[in-house]
Amino acid sequence: MKLHDLRPAPGATKTRKRVGRGSGSGLGTTAGKGHKGQKARSGGQTKPGFEGGQMPLTRRLPKRGFNNKNFAVVYEIVNLYQLEDKYDNGDIVNRDTLVEKGLVKGNKDGIKVLGVGELTKKLVVEVHKISSSAEKKIKEVGGEVKILG
Repeated sequence: MKLHDLRPAPGATKTRKRVGRGSGSGLGTTAGKGHKGQKARSGGQTKPGFEGGQMPLTRRLPKRGFNNKNFAVVYEIVNLYQLEDKYDNGDIVNRDTLVEKGLVKGNKDGIKVLGVGELTKKLVVEVHKISSSAEKKIKEVGGEVKILG
């Protein structure tokens, strides 16, 4: 196989729709926009939620209560089976090593370890949060857990 033999897989590419190129093309005259109306005009697309000048539903409904989204602490999740696969006996598990091994991206507020899966290796785990089942399984195999502030 050479470079000139490379082709996209059958069905992977689709020819683009050429509108307004004569009546023989099937998309001539109105170019698939129908007859008249706002959406037939140039620049006639509206923003999502626009209701033709009527007061939109999102503005008609009252805004009440508190939303914690801006203040919530978001943790990246790691399971025990992932630690079993990626780490050797006696390794230290922390944010830097987790990012290095591709288990987390390291861009959230902290890391939480959950107890899904089994662990046979003795690890030193330094994370922000850990579930009770994960902590129990780590300590059963002789590992150590350090909770970061």
